[in-house]
Amino acid sequence: MLFTPTPLAGAWLIELERHTDERGSFARTFCAREFAEHGLPRDFPQTSLSSNTRPGTLRGLHYNRTPDEEAKVVRCVRGAMFDVIVDVRVDSATRWQWFGVDLSADNGRALFVPAGFAHGFLTTEPKTDVLYQISEFFTPDAGRGIRWDDPAIGIRWPRRPLVISARDAEYEDVAPATFDLSA
Repeated sequence: MLFTPTPLAGAWLIELERHTDERGSFARTFCAREFAEHGLPRDFPQTSLSSNTRPGTLRGLHYNRTPDEEAKVVRCVRGAMFDVIVDVRVDSATRWQWFGVDLSADNGRALFVPAGFAHGFLTTEPKTDVLYQISEFFTPDAGRGIRWDDPAIGIRWPRRPLVISARDAEYEDVAPATFDLSA
């Protein structure tokens, strides 16, 4: 695997090192030793799959309140998406900055999302499946969200969403000066 730091402190783009032959290709998608060498968690006790039927489906921006933050490895295993993270950590030098990247089954990229980040994505192809490796067990009451088009953050999405849940559409804009990750 090839690890490239993103502009946001602690977040990494992970690319496959594909070994190809007449059968196709083979690539390692996770190695605890390589993750540890980059200071990343090695334990991911939960794996989840998000299936999205239509292009233009938006999920996010989601995060977990303190003390239930989750680190994630996000990978598109079918289709394609524009994946976005926002640093909401209180003491971070990159707080309120965002990073977006195209993840697809074809490019094989994954994004490591540190704990204390909001995460969301917009599908760019039909039938897009997203696999998450998650560092913590699901805590139902911990989930929070930020509005996907919050002007204080200014994410430049590749298109407007066509499908969005009522919950995601109703998140409020953040007030950066008073934002509390534990609320």
